[in-house]
Amino acid sequence: MFNSTSNKPTVLKVAVTATFIAALACAPLAVAQEHEHGSDVAASKEVTGEVVDMMCYVDHNAVGEKHGQSCGAKCIRSGGPVGIVSEGKAYLVVGEHKPMNDQLAEQCGKTITVKGKLAERGGIAMIENAEIVKQ
Repeated sequence: MFNSTSNKPTVLKVAVTATFIAALACAPLAVAQEHEHGSDVAASKEVTGEVVDMMCYVDHNAVGEKHGQSCGAKCIRSGGPVGIVSEGKAYLVVGEHKPMNDQLAEQCGKTITVKGKLAERGGIAMIENAEIVKQ
């Protein structure tokens, strides 16, 4: 169909290529903006409760300073999920899209206060962008 002997790029080819490259460059920004939570973001919440290793807490209701300072702290340091239990409700606790294990391992079994955004889905409650208010 096209029988061109010239290898020179045409204006149309350059424009299409530039548009494609620009779209690829902007795609991560669109995904990041999509991930920035919309209008369904809950207000900031402060929770005071016991820091727990979520694996042992959910599996066999392991609470208290004795468990927290032995098994619980070890599990949290090893990367296990960390939470806080307040008035019978457990919250998964995470920082700004990353674990807070390093900050919370030594607090396992102790009562602290954290503040962050509350998110709940499928029966799981989470305090995200959490920060320790009081130890």
